[in-house]
Amino acid sequence: MNPIVELRQVTAYRGETKALEEVSLTVRAGEHLVILGPNGAGKSTLLKLITRELYPAVRPESRVRLFGQERHNVWSLRRRLGIVSHELQRQYRDSVTGLDVVLSGFFWSTGTWPHQAFTPAQHEHAYQLLARFGVGALASVPFGHMSAGEQRRCLLARALVHDPAVLILDEPTNGLDVAARFAFLGLVRELMAEGKTVLLVTHRLDEVVPEIERVVLLKEGRILADGPKAEMLTDRWLTRLYGVPITVVEANGYYQVVPAGEAQR
Repeated sequence: MNPIVELRQVTAYRGETKALEEVSLTVRAGEHLVILGPNGAGKSTLLKLITRELYPAVRPESRVRLFGQERHNVWSLRRRLGIVSHELQRQYRDSVTGLDVVLSGFFWSTGTWPHQAFTPAQHEHAYQLLARFGVGALASVPFGHMSAGEQRRCLLARALVHDPAVLILDEPTNGLDVAARFAFLGLVRELMAEGKTVLLVTHRLDEVVPEIERVVLLKEGRILADGPKAEMLTDRWLTRLYGVPITVVEANGYYQVVPAGEAQR
């Protein structure tokens, strides 16, 4: 499979703070992986490099190549990426309707604006996506009147308006209750089965669905380890990642962590 993302010895700053240091990562089409790390590890910075919201420090040895190219029209690139994040959800005004949330994906905006013109086909596509994800009745409902789970489903519909090759999920179930979390992850699994490449960025093990095969551990701006899920989601590696003694528990293809020594209590 051809690489979708190629990072080579990338260093990036957020203000004066070095957020990533000499990170190398390759993601191939059809691959499902998770970038796992504690808060402050550099996960969001890594995503912003991929979406070209942030650029790395200029160094001869560094390279960022997306879909096989180092130079991109940003708008064309973003048509190939679908993003769902808790941060994006917070950017929407409470008054924006469910339909407008989805339509905004055509322009990568947070809401719709008078200068944006939408075709009948785009409206129809937006309605179809809302219906597919179980929120068709919320097309005219203000975003602020929806539950967190309903809002997240609208954002998932937004992410898919261009039928992107890659779905990027940044802490996608943050703030959701158990039922909403399970429902959302079920939709993600359906999209994986349809061939979407999924890149999950999280600090939560319970978001790592069974279809994810590869785990990248990110700590303090560096890749700590990168490998198959069964080798990475272990007591040893996660204790090193989070800096506290951890026992990993697996059931039905999902993983969870508990304090070391408490798994059998």
